[in-house]
Amino acid sequence: MVPKRWAKKAVTRNAIKRQIYNVSSDFSPQDRRAAFVVRLRRGYSRTDFQSPSSDLLKQAVRAELQSLLNIGGHKP
Repeated sequence: MVPKRWAKKAVTRNAIKRQIYNVSSDFSPQDRRAAFVVRLRRGYSRTDFQSPSSDLLKQAVRAELQSLLNIGGHKP
């Protein structure tokens, strides 16, 4: 879920959602026996990411998601 509160523009919300779908598809469903809910809990600074769908924003989101899924994969 990407609420308007944290990502005002639809372009930004959609870019973040696409990164969530892409990163989660990289992890094999055979290794996962659970469903995940990803919820954006804080916004991304407009000063750091001036364009709503910049490559820098996509890379930051992707890196954060990969680290979260790697951490989640190590727990029983």
